Amino acid sequence: QVQLVESGGGLVQPGGSLRLSCAASGFTYEYYTIGWFRQAPGKEREGVSCITSSDGSTYYADSVKGRFTISRDNAKNTVYLQMNGLKPEDTAVYYCAADTFSRMSVEPYQYDYWGQGTQVTVSS
Repeated sequence: QVQLVESGGGLVQPGGSLRLSCAASGFTYEYYTIGWFRQAPGKEREGVSCITSSDGSTYYADSVKGRFTISRDNAKNTVYLQMNGLKPEDTAVYYCAADTFSRMSVEPYQYDYWGQGTQVTVSS
């Protein structure tokens, strides 16, 4: 069974940092693009970042570029999202997902498997 489990969320002050983890079972991350998405209350789910399987190329939404870093540890079947310089507008439930076609994309409809999400709250 394919499963994705996010962890690492929590409450931090503005300017703080968190590292989210996405652990996979049932498949090997090495072969798929892994994306991070987030959804804030009252807003649509948006793509945050992704990392491809082919060459490890990365994409970042403009809103997080320069602050967030995505990485992967294929031996552990885990993808990370290091979030620095967090802002209140980063508050959302963060989801990881896998694209079995290994595309360079953060379009939610292109992702086949999803985790349950982890809450990130940035507040004073």
